[in-house]
Amino acid sequence: MNEKIAVYPGSFDPITNGHVNLAERALVFFDKIIIAVAYNPNKAALFSVEERVDMIQMATKNDPRITVASFNGLLVEFVEKQGASVIVRGLRALSDFEYEFQMTLMNRKLNRKVDTVFLMTGFKWFYTSSKIIKEAASLGGSVRGLVPEIVHQRLKEKYPLYRNVP
Repeated sequence: MNEKIAVYPGSFDPITNGHVNLAERALVFFDKIIIAVAYNPNKAALFSVEERVDMIQMATKNDPRITVASFNGLLVEFVEKQGASVIVRGLRALSDFEYEFQMTLMNRKLNRKVDTVFLMTGFKWFYTSSKIIKEAASLGGSVRGLVPEIVHQRLKEKYPLYRNVP
């Protein structure tokens, strides 16, 4: 029997509990999830790709069905090299859908063997995004409970105003 593998791509700068929740829920449909951290030279990242991979590995280490890798270049090529044929994406709002729909159509044009599956973000995490997490932490607001503990600790290293947050 063939293993059903899906790739969950993103910048994950940083990973949130919403991302982790989505990866765990995707395991209902797939045997293995590869969280794929994208190199994106067009985005100024807070954490290096290596730091993001490390944090994701620490946040998901309890589930051997979730692995983490980084990639550069076309997502559909990475998906195929991993032996997968499905991309998993999360949706929070209608604005997410418009962007994701465009990306899905382009990925389909580039490789007709790769499909995309959308999962709604868990209700608890609807308002959470990496951008909002970074903004709150940079101003000294606590994001504990919205991110894995390792991310909470690493944010203290990045933001002086966040260092005293319990």
